[in-house]
Amino acid sequence: MSPTCQILSFKQADSAIVSRVNALLQSNARVLLAIDGNCCAGKTTLASHLGELLGANVFHLDDYFLQPHMRSPERLSQPGGNVDAERFLADVLLPASRGETAQVQKYDCHADALLAPVFIEPKRVAIIEGAYSLHPLLSSYYDLKIFYRIAPDLQIQRILARNGEEALTVFQQRWIPLENRYFEALDILPQCDLVIDSANE
Repeated sequence: MSPTCQILSFKQADSAIVSRVNALLQSNARVLLAIDGNCCAGKTTLASHLGELLGANVFHLDDYFLQPHMRSPERLSQPGGNVDAERFLADVLLPASRGETAQVQKYDCHADALLAPVFIEPKRVAIIEGAYSLHPLLSSYYDLKIFYRIAPDLQIQRILARNGEEALTVFQQRWIPLENRYFEALDILPQCDLVIDSANE
């Protein structure tokens, strides 16, 4: 972990992040921040709350799962390869970084189809949340990088409560190992400016 990285509890996170963003806005026309981290850590909840506090747009990497035709063995063997970072970059992150309208076209995994696009007008602050938000294709665009981590036992409890026992097995056998491989292979945690530790909630 970077020696300049600040470790926060959940209770400290809001004020610390808002303070950082407001400081960045003094010299930047726009601020883009990413919240990466473990599943069920609380990334979506934090992003939603920060969106209200900062008057920011909030974008979700969970809306950018790979479409079926993209799920080749070669693609899925790459750390972080199971998210459509290319489409997110072109449609959302590049426009947001330029102060332009973003086009959000969610992938509906139940229907195996892209939903109709929604056009989001720019705001000075954009929050990108979700595992893989610090993917190498995306990470250079952020002004503030945040990692939200959770203890494994608490993670299991939350997945079980939110998704049920059958889904927990899928998380343990597939999604959690994929995330951990991405975090480790691409050195995600050392890139971050702030780490929120669920152990300190």
